[in-house]
Amino acid sequence: MSTTPAPPKDRSTVRTLLRLWPYVRPVRARMCTAALVAVLASCIGLVIPLVLKWLVDGPVAERDPQGVWLGALYLLLLGLAEAGLFGLRRWLVARPLAGVEASMRAELYRHLQRVPIAFHDRWASGQLLSRGTTDLMLLRMFLAFPLTFLLVNGVTIIVGVIIMLLQDWVLGLVILGPAVPVVITCVVFERRYASVARRAQDQVGDLTTVVEESVLGIRIIKGFGRHRSQARAFRELSRTLRGTELHKARLLASIWAVIITLPELAIGAALVLGTVRVADGALSAGTLVAFLSTALALRWPVDSIGFLLAMSQEAATATERYFEVMDAERESGTVSVPAPVPAAARGNGARPGGGGARSGDDGLRFHAVRFRYPDAPEGSPPVLDRIDLHIRHGESMALVGATGTGKTTLTALVPRLHEVTSGRITLDGENITAMPREELRTKVAVAFEEPTLFSASVGENVLMGAGGDAGRAELDRALAVAQAGFAHTLPEGTDTQVGEQGLSLSGGQRQRLALARAVVGRPRFLVLDDPLSALDVHTEAAVETALRQVLADTTALIVAHRPSTVLLADRVALLSGGRIAAVGTHHELLRTNAEYAWLMSGADRTGTDGPATAPTDIPEEARR
Repeated sequence: MSTTPAPPKDRSTVRTLLRLWPYVRPVRARMCTAALVAVLASCIGLVIPLVLKWLVDGPVAERDPQGVWLGALYLLLLGLAEAGLFGLRRWLVARPLAGVEASMRAELYRHLQRVPIAFHDRWASGQLLSRGTTDLMLLRMFLAFPLTFLLVNGVTIIVGVIIMLLQDWVLGLVILGPAVPVVITCVVFERRYASVARRAQDQVGDLTTVVEESVLGIRIIKGFGRHRSQARAFRELSRTLRGTELHKARLLASIWAVIITLPELAIGAALVLGTVRVADGALSAGTLVAFLSTALALRWPVDSIGFLLAMSQEAATATERYFEVMDAERESGTVSVPAPVPAAARGNGARPGGGGARSGDDGLRFHAVRFRYPDAPEGSPPVLDRIDLHIRHGESMALVGATGTGKTTLTALVPRLHEVTSGRITLDGENITAMPREELRTKVAVAFEEPTLFSASVGENVLMGAGGDAGRAELDRALAVAQAGFAHTLPEGTDTQVGEQGLSLSGGQRQRLALARAVVGRPRFLVLDDPLSALDVHTEAAVETALRQVLADTTALIVAHRPSTVLLADRVALLSGGRIAAVGTHHELLRTNAEYAWLMSGADRTGTDGPATAPTDIPEEARR
């Protein structure tokens, strides 16, 4: 069910992780300081075996108690210094890396507000959520620990090996024996673990999507008794994720088996050989103690290679997933304006039989607009094809058509939620693609068919549609227009929190608040997508009465399905087969267009699968 892109097969872990550099750059000084502190602490740990060598070959061999106490003091001071430096390293990275995570999360959120609607149509919300939470947590953990300790442990191993070779090169070669098989194991492990880590993180996103959908759709699940099927779907995804995590665990177990067992065998062999050489007098006891202490000090850097590589692969996968979103192209503020469409291709958009037509391109105008969804199959017909329509300044036009003819898509083109494939749309003669989106969306207000509210107060939800200077007067006016006076009777009035998606309110209440949000800013252009569908007859009549006053001062495009909504408009446009089939007043189209008459009649059309045709007995109320 994942909708994410497939990861590149030739991915380079280092190249992928280097993409984090712009975010790390501001804190690079503290990161480098922390790394140097950690290297120093690790090197101090390697001094301890040298002190042990001096202690064994000196005070212990010479039976000097004072020297033994002095050696013990040195060891204590070195241990405290090592612990203090590692604590300092953690302090140095904690605050800046929390800031890096916060800034990346904020940038991801800002970017998601600026990508096209088509992007959100393709991506599951759970996948986006997991990228902003789990993946960024993995990146913070990588920057805080594996990134530093891959360097620190590498330096520690190199310095430790040099120290052992200087103490006794024969024993040093014994310890280096497992190096080649360990390196080969790491290379194989890294390649295999990368694909499994990617699969696991994608499955976490799928699981998050199921949880989110189940929470938001809990009323549907309970209403239809589907809790068992949802639980079964969740269980299947959980089982799949569990299998992937177990695969990761098996890979980790295999590399740990190699990088722990082989060095332990080498240390055992060095211990036996070194003991024999001490017995033969070829090696001092202090040197053997120092050598073995150094080898044991290197156990942690070597043993940690497995999970450091695993965390690095998970971080690389998280980086990859993060930038799959960040690399998505944002909506551009303006685009190049296409050449004007010839007048012959535009159509007149005139009002049939009507009078008083204005000249010019004032109001809202569609010029030979064609639209096809970006991910539509090649060669598929466009959703909208050569739309020519002119809504004059101060005029309201109803858009009518059968279900699936593209009415909502057409309205989404006006605020540029989708971009036209060809043609152009103008507001008072200005191409909307030549305007910054912010400017366009201050001129055009939209009320969608599905009223979406946020986890905020009623007032905040409504005033979201106005400028920053809107106040109480504008809020009360918008609520009055939308007949949403119920807001004042809520427990805390308009300060009442409506809850997630406004599900604490009825459908009609949500729709009225969405309508109030559309009209609160007194927009010049208003786009309403079936704004009254959830209202009862009496409330609908009251809203229509108040809405007529608003429509008298604005240019409006209204998607309508019922005659009562159509009558709000000055003219009606019939959308059929992706084209504007007819334009006129409600009464004109009832008399002259069979398809429109059928749509307004509400009559059943039995036995017909082709284009709509007019019935012979249109109810009288539809003709009025």
